[in-house]
Amino acid sequence: MKKYQISFSEIEEILKEQKVGRLATQNSDGYPYVTPVHFVYENNRIYIHGLSKGQKIGNINNNPKVCFETEEMLGLILDEKPCDVNTAYKSVIIVGNAKLVEGDEKTNALKAIVSKYTPHLAEIPFPDNMLKATSVIEIEIVEATGKKYE
Repeated sequence: MKKYQISFSEIEEILKEQKVGRLATQNSDGYPYVTPVHFVYENNRIYIHGLSKGQKIGNINNNPKVCFETEEMLGLILDEKPCDVNTAYKSVIIVGNAKLVEGDEKTNALKAIVSKYTPHLAEIPFPDNMLKATSVIEIEIVEATGKKYE
């Protein structure tokens, strides 16, 4: 499948465009746990926000190695034979190390997330109680691969 691989600049475009990703962590029993998440790509990192408690946070605290995926299905490529029908898509898979961030880094990541999803609210300051109840996960990218088929 190497012929469908894309460049890192194309990977970055996909990360900036897509609205939903999937974060894979590993629970204490060794099983994978996948969570759909909203995210932002900034400064060669993925930032994800959510509640400050829960399985994904506990999993990251126990094992920071994660996988992140996002994709876009562009449509079906139809054919007369069922086995020759294909899917047009573009996708990114990232392997990285996750950690929780605090302070200015947390606030800046939250501002970037708000700007991506609700830009009309980007200038409103965050209430202190919301900042305390929200965690921000940073994924440092170790490896990023992407593919597209059109």
